[in-house]
Amino acid sequence: MKTGVIIPNTARDAVPGTAPDFDAARFRDVLGRFCSGVTVVTVSLGGHTTGLTCQSFMSLSLDPPLVAFAPAVTSRSYPTIREAGRFAANILAEDQAELATAFARSGGDKFAGVLWRREVTGAPLLDGTVGHVECELVEEYPIGDHLLVVGRVVALAGHQDAAPLLFFRGSFEALSAGPRQV
Repeated sequence: MKTGVIIPNTARDAVPGTAPDFDAARFRDVLGRFCSGVTVVTVSLGGHTTGLTCQSFMSLSLDPPLVAFAPAVTSRSYPTIREAGRFAANILAEDQAELATAFARSGGDKFAGVLWRREVTGAPLLDGTVGHVECELVEEYPIGDHLLVVGRVVALAGHQDAAPLLFFRGSFEALSAGPRQV
């Protein structure tokens, strides 16, 4: 795994020498209006399984096939993913909000009562998801209070035609009318 280059704070400022005219609550409110899908990123290492709920997940590159996700630097689950060097991103279906909530909590047995299986990487693949992406961890970049983690896709599958679980304005949502044709 490579570690990214840290850009000096002055290079990151939108306007050098000025502070933003908004606070964290306003930032969270406005960015919360951006709808995203919900994943549970999972790993198994030495007989221990863990995972974390993540809506900061994205496709990054087609060639080579790369994805990225952004766990908080305070995540208690992410260090196991880093140590394993592999993970699975499980794309949740709209009826899996309780699963997303369970994996968002810190501590406890997040897999209690959850049906799952292993395939290529050995990372847990959760039943009932819309799909999954299995990856090898290739890079990690510290960015603010999160890490940007890049994974090379080694296997993937779509499981069902169910609608995805969405995260919007601080809560889980479903596509009520289904996808629209454009």
